[in-house]
Amino acid sequence: MATSLETLRTGEPVPPARPLGVGRTRTSRRILLDRISSRFVVLGGIVIVASILAILVVIAAEVYPLFKKPTASLVGTYGPATTTTVAAPGDSVGVDEYRAVAFVVTRDGVVALAALDGSRSLAAATAPGLGGATITTVAALGKGVYLLGTSDGRSLPLDVKFDVAFLDGKRTVTPQPEFGAPTNLDAGRKRPILRLTSALTGGGPLTVAQVGPTELVVHSVVEKKALVGPSRKEESSMSLPIALDGEITSLRLDGRGEDLFIGTSRGQLIWYDMREAQSPKRAGVAQEGNAPVTVLGLLIGDRTLVSGDGVGGVSTWQIVPGPTGGERRLTRIHRFRGHSGPVVAVDASKRDKGFATADAKGQVQIHYGTSGQTLLSIGTAAAALRGIAFAPKSDAILAVDGAGGVTQWQVDNPHPEVTLGTLFGKVWYEGYSEPAWVWQSTGGTDDFEAKLSLTPLVYGTLKGTFYALLFAVPIALLAAIYVSEFMHPTIKAYVKPVVEIMAALPSVVLGFFAGLWLAPVVDRIVPGLFLMPVVVALGILVALVGWLAVPAAIRSRFRTGTEMLMVLPVVVGSAAVALALGGLVERTLLAGSYRGWLLTVLGLTYDQRNSLVVGIAMGFAVIPIIFTIAEDSLANVPQHLRAGSLALGANRWQTAVRIVLPTASPGIFSAIMIGFGRAVGETMIVLMATGNTPVMDWSIFNGFRALSANIAVELPEAPEAGTLFRVLFLAAFLLFCLTFAVNTVAELVRLKLRQKYRYL
Repeated sequence: MATSLETLRTGEPVPPARPLGVGRTRTSRRILLDRISSRFVVLGGIVIVASILAILVVIAAEVYPLFKKPTASLVGTYGPATTTTVAAPGDSVGVDEYRAVAFVVTRDGVVALAALDGSRSLAAATAPGLGGATITTVAALGKGVYLLGTSDGRSLPLDVKFDVAFLDGKRTVTPQPEFGAPTNLDAGRKRPILRLTSALTGGGPLTVAQVGPTELVVHSVVEKKALVGPSRKEESSMSLPIALDGEITSLRLDGRGEDLFIGTSRGQLIWYDMREAQSPKRAGVAQEGNAPVTVLGLLIGDRTLVSGDGVGGVSTWQIVPGPTGGERRLTRIHRFRGHSGPVVAVDASKRDKGFATADAKGQVQIHYGTSGQTLLSIGTAAAALRGIAFAPKSDAILAVDGAGGVTQWQVDNPHPEVTLGTLFGKVWYEGYSEPAWVWQSTGGTDDFEAKLSLTPLVYGTLKGTFYALLFAVPIALLAAIYVSEFMHPTIKAYVKPVVEIMAALPSVVLGFFAGLWLAPVVDRIVPGLFLMPVVVALGILVALVGWLAVPAAIRSRFRTGTEMLMVLPVVVGSAAVALALGGLVERTLLAGSYRGWLLTVLGLTYDQRNSLVVGIAMGFAVIPIIFTIAEDSLANVPQHLRAGSLALGANRWQTAVRIVLPTASPGIFSAIMIGFGRAVGETMIVLMATGNTPVMDWSIFNGFRALSANIAVELPEAPEAGTLFRVLFLAAFLLFCLTFAVNTVAELVRLKLRQKYRYL
């Protein structure tokens, strides 16, 4: 019946309706495909989230060992060689690189040897020619070389060498102690050597010995080379009385033979300049405390002095220049956790700025000079310790008691230089006049003090991002507003794709372009660049006034939204005028050189690769992202809002600012935050367009180093699982956290703005 009625109404036969089963089949297929697609989308999201979490876990796993507490485990105790063994005072204990053989220098001139694995017995070596004298003190000179002081005023060199051989796949270490010829330090009176210190200078060995409560003997050997024939050595010895209130209780000469430090019974530290050995000069005095200074030591590099006193205090000192480059002064740098008894021994690590101290009650502590932290405290069964030694690889501590018994601990402390203070706080490094934030991971010598402060890198990251956004955000947002609200659709169809294509430019190309071409160009036109915003704005205003002066009949011939084509020549011309004015200003007002004016008047230096160049180059990379997202947000504002505003009498500019812009503000804010994340994570532009120097200065004319660029530079050279390697992973973790925090805040603000303007 329905078919007949339809035929009568249209006059044409109607094809029969499709069976209902075909529609149901198609619908079922579509539902199935929708479900499969939704499952794939959910699975893809889960995979992405899982991948990000996996990356975070890997980074955290590499960072975690940095903050593990150091540990020490007792390896064993080794009794004295004989019942009459008495360890000599001073640096009387040592061990080889592989911790196979330990030795103790005794008061009777015997080098007692012990195999630490207990597999063999080793014959002791006796110092020749003592003639009834005893060893009164032992001073370590480094690399197995020792100097022994005797009770009859002589010094005896000792070189403990270790021969390493591999037999049947097993390593065998054989000690070879060698004694040198003795030297008479107090030849006239033959008084006992109470304390001894020595150094090998460029001219020859320099030795300082204490022979009385306030009297020192300075002995030097100068080797003079002749033009013809063998060289000859000239020895000289002089008495050096020390004017002080009390007695000398400790001595230490640095490895270069330049500075002599004297500890007294009144808690004073006296510093002598020994650059002219024949005429030492008293350079300064510092007060350690009221307790006597019992031991003095020097960390690797001989720049940091360690002092221990009679009440257990431990401090480090440095000779630092004045804040303005004035006279050097001996200054306390750190005070460490104290001992419960008098400090009797100190020994420095041979690999880093760590050191160990021992007291008379049998306690051993491990400290780190850079951080000022006491890392570990170990108690022993010995009633009183006589000496202590760090193993050459800094993986063990050996202590000797008065009876010659040796105790060994294995130390697990792979990252002693890392604390929250050294990573983010100011640190007083060697040679600096005051604490500072410094990143300098490597140096040219083995005694280099690693400076691993991440603060300059975080600072540089934020600095580069700030200048990039300062350049990019106004241009991108104003362009998005103009393109969305005022530009003719025909022109917009060309402009927007071109800007979006800009986002596809590789950052390495932009960095290469900025570093090799843009930086030298900017160097020549800096005054003109700072005049350009003002001159261009004035040029556009003049062009606007001139345009309004044109008769309306002529203006009506141009389509609304095509004004940009006429403004472009004005902008280009104004930019050229600004550059010309910049040269004129530099010649007339800046004494012909803006660089000299910046330095003399403002105290600013100009680096060719600086934040200004990075801001322009990285801003060029960020503009397309911010522009595209912001323009899409503005274009998605419902048309009825614009129509309603215009119908109520508002003009297009008022509608754009008061209606469209607030409505699109969530999307615009998201665009800025995405641009922020792009700038924070940028690597190649920052690496190639700036000086890559980790300085903390907000000046736009200085360079910086960002976290991402630092990772790219340092990671290929960082030893795997080393401190630098893990600190770089920590920098990556900070970048991850910074990005996560910014995205979280951005989402919260976006939701707040969306909630506020949802009723527009």
